[in-house]
Amino acid sequence: MTTQRFWVLVDEMARMSLKADASRFYFGYFWWILEPLLYVAVFYVVFDVLLGTRQENFLVFLMVGKLTFVWFSKSVVHASRTIVSSKGLIGNIDLPKTLFPLVAIQEGLYRQAAVFALLFVFLLLSGYSVTANWLWLAPVLLVNYLMIVVASLVGAFLVCIVFDFTVIIALSMIFLLFTSGIFWDVRALPDPRMAEWVLLVNPLAFIVDAYRQVLMAGVRPDLWHLAGVAFVALGCIGGLRSLYRSSSQYLALKAITS
Repeated sequence: MTTQRFWVLVDEMARMSLKADASRFYFGYFWWILEPLLYVAVFYVVFDVLLGTRQENFLVFLMVGKLTFVWFSKSVVHASRTIVSSKGLIGNIDLPKTLFPLVAIQEGLYRQAAVFALLFVFLLLSGYSVTANWLWLAPVLLVNYLMIVVASLVGAFLVCIVFDFTVIIALSMIFLLFTSGIFWDVRALPDPRMAEWVLLVNPLAFIVDAYRQVLMAGVRPDLWHLAGVAFVALGCIGGLRSLYRSSSQYLALKAITS
């Protein structure tokens, strides 16, 4: 299968899955934006209404962080189960095993496009202006996507081998939710060295902060740091691609017998 045909197949399968998923719900595609908004509403009630956070423009701050995190977490959790859940198809056709997590990632990308459109409208209604610095969103989005691909391929591989990893991945998402500055500001930590350390060791915290730097502060993100994350992610994707190729028959056997 050529690379072009592979990505056409990924896109077609993602569109069909989204259409089938929407047909199961009364509100259909509206859930693409309703679900993440409900997540934001819950966190806003807890941290602003009940706990009275001192974070300035907390609703905008929370929306940028939470909507970004939801894209990452839901894509990774969904993608991690795709090889095992596709054992019927795998048993009949020899397809690249990377196809299945990439379809899930593509589904998440379509959903997130609608969510980001909503976020941009909300930012404009909240008094934020579109500036030339918003162009820095392009590399931030690209690196965010590469991180999702890496985490999803790792998750799908591990879950195919031992299904128990689904539990560990779910717990990892909770850990990242609380340690990535979704509802608190990494830059507001009392110790600046601790803030730098968090941004260095947690790429998701860095990406969330990069979105806020561009959209809320109107400044470009740390480009060297962004390039470093992209370089590592591309290296991981190359290694994972080779691993999937060499383990294709093994993964097929594990999926069929799971």
